[in-house]
Amino acid sequence: MKKLVIVESPSKSKTIEKYLGSEFEVVSSKGHIRDLAIKGKDGLGIDVKNGFTPTYVVDKDKVKTVKDLKAKAKKSSEVFLATDPDREGEAISWHLAMELDLDPQTVGRVVFNEITKDAVISAFDQPRTIDLNLVKSQETRRILDRIIGFKLSKLLQSKIKSKSAGRVQSVALKLIVDREKEIDAFVSTKYWSITAAFNEKKKDFEASLSKIDGEAADILAVETAEDLLKKCEGPFYLDQLDEKKTKKQPRFPFITSTLQQEMSTKFNFPSKKTMRIAQKLYEGVEVNGQLEGLITYMRTDSTRLSQQFVFNATQLIETSYGKEYVGFYKVKNNADTTQDAHEAIRPTHCEYTPEKMKKFLTPDEWKVYAFIYDRTLASLMAPARNDVVTAIFTKENLQFTANGSVLAFDGYLKVYGAYEQSKDKELPSLTVGDWYTPVSVESKEHQTQGPSRYTEASLIKEMESNGIGRPSTYSAIIETIQARGYVNLDKGSQTGKTKYFFPTDQGKLTDEKLAEHFNDIINVKYTAFMEKELDEIAEGELDNIAALTEFYERFSVVYEKARDTMEKIAPVLTGDDCPKCGKPLVIRKSRLGEEFVGCMGYPECDYIVPTQQKFTGEDCPDCGKPLVERKNRMGKIFIGCSAYPDCKYIKKDKPVLTGEMCPLCESPLVQRKSRYGKMFTGCSAFPKCRYIKNDKKAKEENEG
Repeated sequence: MKKLVIVESPSKSKTIEKYLGSEFEVVSSKGHIRDLAIKGKDGLGIDVKNGFTPTYVVDKDKVKTVKDLKAKAKKSSEVFLATDPDREGEAISWHLAMELDLDPQTVGRVVFNEITKDAVISAFDQPRTIDLNLVKSQETRRILDRIIGFKLSKLLQSKIKSKSAGRVQSVALKLIVDREKEIDAFVSTKYWSITAAFNEKKKDFEASLSKIDGEAADILAVETAEDLLKKCEGPFYLDQLDEKKTKKQPRFPFITSTLQQEMSTKFNFPSKKTMRIAQKLYEGVEVNGQLEGLITYMRTDSTRLSQQFVFNATQLIETSYGKEYVGFYKVKNNADTTQDAHEAIRPTHCEYTPEKMKKFLTPDEWKVYAFIYDRTLASLMAPARNDVVTAIFTKENLQFTANGSVLAFDGYLKVYGAYEQSKDKELPSLTVGDWYTPVSVESKEHQTQGPSRYTEASLIKEMESNGIGRPSTYSAIIETIQARGYVNLDKGSQTGKTKYFFPTDQGKLTDEKLAEHFNDIINVKYTAFMEKELDEIAEGELDNIAALTEFYERFSVVYEKARDTMEKIAPVLTGDDCPKCGKPLVIRKSRLGEEFVGCMGYPECDYIVPTQQKFTGEDCPDCGKPLVERKNRMGKIFIGCSAYPDCKYIKKDKPVLTGEMCPLCESPLVQRKSRYGKMFTGCSAFPKCRYIKNDKKAKEENEG
């Protein structure tokens, strides 16, 4: 009889089975196997009056999985639960134990932070039992989310036609809406700056007006700027020259939030994409015929590194770059919201450099891996050192300042320089007491800038700093508020590349009603307080039933009041009656946000007024109904079946062959369209082969 090991994902099971050998069979639960039932009062699946007792049911698509796992468990000599090393993973192990008739007090719970042979075997040498405090914490979170989500969602749907609300998602929406209000309220003012341009010893440099009569130079009128320019004719006196050496410390290794932020900022990766790739790197990539986990667990809020890794990395730094490049290991002071359950996100093997791993990874996987590797190594290197020079010129009652900086020692930038540019700005040799005549002195008009809208990176940073959500939830929260139609993520301008969150009218209305009726529950401070309580439950410092009772008493009061007082938005009548049942016809919205005319009696009456759709002349290959042009929620036109939602066929453009072959894999090259609507030439074997032809080079060849 073999020993059975149950993990969450199929790809992880393959990697671990190779490490453990023939005595073990490693299988996957494919994530959560069961959830709260939709039954009882309000469909909560929770008996509130009897200590918030939950009722769980196996997910429909997991019935066969559970049946197979139960059969395997009975035939095994021993069962180990090796789900992810966090609260969700702990809860999955507990649910598995309950469904497979295993004793949660005795079944082997195996936890590892990295999927490497040494780490996995070491974990199996010292299994523990299921941490019931972690399970209680996750269960409490799920109950809170179910109560708030179900009750608020149903209320908002009936009153203002909003799709959902949630304990954390609604606070994230509030941040975005509040920022939009700040932008709308901001009044821009003009101000001016004055800059003197010099050229000494064939070196150009600039000095900016910094003080007037010893006070900060605030120029708020064009007349003032013009008067000051008149004073700047002729030479300037060099009054002071300060030289000093500064250090620039390396950044801490990545945690979940900083990885998502930096991948968004540097590579424009959505948080969901970053986490999907990180999951793959954690679970295992084939390296020289062997599956290897390349990074440690990617859901963490700690900057800790293991002593063994620090030792190995320090040795590598000294060998590769020299003793002077070795820095000191330091850990960021933990905030109250930090769980510190796992190490920082780091490479599992120091010897697996980005250069060595490039051939085993897709381009996007390599970007994530290289960034993690370089960031971790750089965090253990010496600081960069700069020689900084500050020159202070005077002209009557005016003071101008020029700054210069030269990199004296690159330190951690030897590895991290590709992500953090450091340009020298050298001043020429200057002498205190000498006079220097500027080439020109000019004034420039500016306008004060209001607060910026949130990007994915800045929203995650704001949520983290306020204790809203946790590393495992940031990506899902952002995805949810977009899917509900509350916010759009769009470019700030036609020429810009950065995308910002813009609240929709429905998002603003939802936030307005929640603020009006649930301000005591849906706010940053209370949400952060609840997260802290969940941490205390996980540590065994707080009783979960006491926390739920206190919350429910508070929530019930405001909910009952909102149910009675929240104004219901009346449907927009068309003036016509339904030919099917006689009730009024109203304007409604589809799941994609498209307006249409339908019966007020829905769902009892499903009559919909046929829209003037643009037919393409083709029939749907799936059901035979006509194909029509439609719009998605972003306003882009696509061709789909007129029988939607019964038929969800969407026509995909057939690639146009170019007659050329891919230089990497010899598959045909085709003309394809990017997500931004631009045509390009790429490999037909995508995504296995990601070759893209350099169109600029091809254009030059054709013109030549």
